[in-house]
Amino acid sequence: MSLDKLTDHYAGIIENVGENLERDGLIRTPERAAQAMQFLCRGYSQSLDDVVNEAIFDSDADDMIVVKDIELYSLCEHHMLPFIGKAHIAYLPQGKVIGLSKIARIVDMYARRLQIQENMTIQIADAIEQAINPAGVAVTIEAEHLCMKMRGVEKQNSVMKTSVMLGAFRKSQATRMEYLNLIK
Repeated sequence: MSLDKLTDHYAGIIENVGENLERDGLIRTPERAAQAMQFLCRGYSQSLDDVVNEAIFDSDADDMIVVKDIELYSLCEHHMLPFIGKAHIAYLPQGKVIGLSKIARIVDMYARRLQIQENMTIQIADAIEQAINPAGVAVTIEAEHLCMKMRGVEKQNSVMKTSVMLGAFRKSQATRMEYLNLIK
């Protein structure tokens, strides 16, 4: 992402909404906005291998591992407005576990892209499956979308929940229910 190009685009947006780029509060706004967008979309410059960084370890553990309430911030690909929420992730290891912080980093890698929540949920589950080949993966995301709160329908109390269940979480109702009870 070229900072200069992004800065020029933000300058054009600001001018086209009727503002004066010479106004005191806006003098450096195009550059600040461009830097913010680079930060918010840094997931495009990351890969699963980079994020996991070999933090996969042999383990005899075979019971469910759950990490819940991982905060996430993303931008809706339809309006480029934020959606903010949390992810809950579980997996059933099969000889390998992944470093705890790597789970949160995987969430961030996909959240820091122009995104829809439905796809992000799938991408996170697929990435964990690819990284450690567990017996099952479950991902649930609940988020508030500013595109529903600030514009359009303007529903202030709406929350979207998505989930993906792979392997044992899809096949076994008991496993799925244990997960759902743990993330309550």
